[in-house]
Amino acid sequence: MKAINAYTDKIIVKYNPAERTKKGSWIILRALLVIGFCFIILFPLFLRLSVAFRSKSDIYDPTVLWIPRHFTLDNLKLAVESTDYFSALLNTFLISGGTTLIQLISCALAAYAFARLKFRGSVLLFGLVIFTIVVPPQTYMIPLYLTYRYFDMFGLVGLFSKKDSFNLIDTFWPFLISSATAMGLKNGLYIFIFRQFFRGIPKEIEEAALVDGAGVFKTFYRIMIPNAIPAVITVLLFSFVWQWNDSYYVSLFLSKVKVLSTSLMDMGIAVTGVEPDPVYQSMLLNTGVLLTTAPLIIMYLFVQRYFVESVERTGLVG
Repeated sequence: MKAINAYTDKIIVKYNPAERTKKGSWIILRALLVIGFCFIILFPLFLRLSVAFRSKSDIYDPTVLWIPRHFTLDNLKLAVESTDYFSALLNTFLISGGTTLIQLISCALAAYAFARLKFRGSVLLFGLVIFTIVVPPQTYMIPLYLTYRYFDMFGLVGLFSKKDSFNLIDTFWPFLISSATAMGLKNGLYIFIFRQFFRGIPKEIEEAALVDGAGVFKTFYRIMIPNAIPAVITVLLFSFVWQWNDSYYVSLFLSKVKVLSTSLMDMGIAVTGVEPDPVYQSMLLNTGVLLTTAPLIIMYLFVQRYFVESVERTGLVG
């Protein structure tokens, strides 16, 4: 009887004009909202794609809105030359890739300790880890710079060499050391993501591994990491993208070594000295921004499905 009533209700709703109008209106409204949000998000990208291939004469042509009238590659050539694009691209990739892999290991180990190993003060230490997420990096900028400008690990440098300290500025070492100690860019968030995922893994799996003779580290890389692939992918992508777009720490530690985020500032200075037209300068800078984000856009086209699935399974949305 219940099945018959449910079937009857469906038929009534199906052929009820008011219900069909309400359902159709909601579908149209939802489609308009999705299209509107997509346009707002993608508008800067479409604008930069449009101006990247415009000639200088198209800037002041009111009939040119999206499609250039005089197609040219001069803007791209000038942006590549001004930013030393390929050298900066290689440096950016090395820093982002190296820090991403090191942060993955260090943050996963720290999160595993907070999630599974019980020790005195663990709650306080994890609270301090969360506190690092909200602390502005400008508050410890000077001591952080001095640490790597006069790097001396517990006085061992002066003990085993004639130098009092090492100057690690203009090298990749500040990024690598910070990542290895889980104190790099956004590392508090990565530890939190891993910890929450590790806590959701049943303890019976670890207990079975312990019975089989596995220790803490063997359980970590044989049991926990294979079961935390969604968290691994999420942290990998977040870490790589944020390090790629970082300009604060890069400008703090690197002055001679050029990366894409700081090359844009050099490009602005170079273009200002060559081209007095401020509108054309803005167009060239937009072209430089497009070149900077192009590798990330290409990467996202290949990994977006894995990224969405990983974010959903780690509980960052919903």
